[in-house]
Amino acid sequence: MNTDKITIWQKLDENAERWLLLVFYVVIVLTVGVEVIRRFTLSYSSIWGEEVARYAFIYLAWIGAASAVKDRAHIRIDVILNFLPRNGKLLVYILGDVVMIGVSGLAFSYSVETLLVSIKFGSVTHGLGISQAWFIAAVPLGFSLMLFRLWQSLSRDIRALRNDSPIYTGKRLFD
Repeated sequence: MNTDKITIWQKLDENAERWLLLVFYVVIVLTVGVEVIRRFTLSYSSIWGEEVARYAFIYLAWIGAASAVKDRAHIRIDVILNFLPRNGKLLVYILGDVVMIGVSGLAFSYSVETLLVSIKFGSVTHGLGISQAWFIAAVPLGFSLMLFRLWQSLSRDIRALRNDSPIYTGKRLFD
């Protein structure tokens, strides 16, 4: 691909989760680092530090799950796939994507319902004193990203089945 022609949407499609994961990792490391220094040098820690790290970790987990869907990096047992012909492998991947779309869609709808209840009743965090909806939103955000990545995966697999193109089996651990 010619790098002069890469659009912002292509960059986002390729790296959005990675950038978000980096942001949340940095927030966690800085917050925990500051709190450790404060505790051992000033014998004082804040109530908000633990909450910031916890909620950043929640976002990290859900965005990481979407990233794993994108890279086909979730844990799976693929011994049987090694014995299947090419089209059999593709059909298993397609079936897996369809099942995951159903499960993720159901989970997304329930998570949105929980978010709406939190907004309705105005629940706030103990330490930060801000609406918990900001943090509960991590779950529907994660599932919506997963649904988007699953749809991309399903489309890619259907195209591969139709066009006889190579099967995307996912990235290796340190690619």
